Amino acid sequence: MKRYRHIFFDLDHTLWDFRTNSRATLRELHAELGLAEHGIDDADELIDAYEEVNAGLWRRYEQGRIPKEVLRVLRFRNTLGRFGVRDERLAHRLATDYLDRSPRKPALHAGVRALLEDLATDHALHIITNGFQEVQGIKLESSGIASHFDVVLTSEQAGAAKPDPRIFRRAMDLAGAVAEESLMVGDDARNDTGGARGAGLDQAHFIGEPGTEPDAEATYRFAHFAELHRLLRG
Repeated sequence: MKRYRHIFFDLDHTLWDFRTNSRATLRELHAELGLAEHGIDDADELIDAYEEVNAGLWRRYEQGRIPKEVLRVLRFRNTLGRFGVRDERLAHRLATDYLDRSPRKPALHAGVRALLEDLATDHALHIITNGFQEVQGIKLESSGIASHFDVVLTSEQAGAAKPDPRIFRRAMDLAGAVAEESLMVGDDARNDTGGARGAGLDQAHFIGEPGTEPDAEATYRFAHFAELHRLLRG
C-alpha cells in the first residue's frame, strides 16, 4: 500500500458510530417523554421514522436548500407528524434533548480507537465533516479521540460541504498536506470518497454500515477498521 503522511477522516458514521449513539438517545427519550402515551408505542417505530425523515432533510441541507436551523426544527416535527402527533412543545423538547444528549454518547466503530492510537505515532490525522460545528467537538471529546487530530474542519468553517472539492483543499491547506501524500477515509460514496477523488486524494471507503454500497472507484474498500489498520501498516 502507498505510504501516506496525512489521513483525513469523516466523523459521523465512520469513526463515531452515529447509528448506535443516535438510537440509544432516541430510546431514552421515548421512555422519558412518555411517547407511548402519544401513540408511538415502540421506540423502534420512532427510530425508523426519525432516521428516514432526518436522512431526507440532511440531503436538502447538504445541497444548500435548507439551513441547519430549519433541519433541527423539522426533523422531530415531521417525525411526530408520521404518527399524527401535532405538538410543537413536544417536538421542541425532543429536538433540544436529542441535540444535547446524542453528541455526548461515546460509541465508536470497532477497531477505531486502536487504529487512531497507532497511526497517531507517525501520521498526521485530521477530520473533514459536514456535521454541525458546535456538536462535532463534543463527539470527539466524549468518545476520547479528540487529541489524535491536528485539523478538524467542518463544512460551516470551510464555507463548502463535501463533496465540494473546496472543503478538501481547505483541509489540506490547513494541514500543510498535498493530495499525493493524503488519504480520505469515509462511509459516504458521494460525499467522502467521491468528493476526495474530485480533489485528487486517494480514498478508503468504509462499508461496515448496514446498507452501504461499495464505491467501485475507491482506491481501497474495507468493512472493519482492523482491515484498514492492516492495509496502512502493510
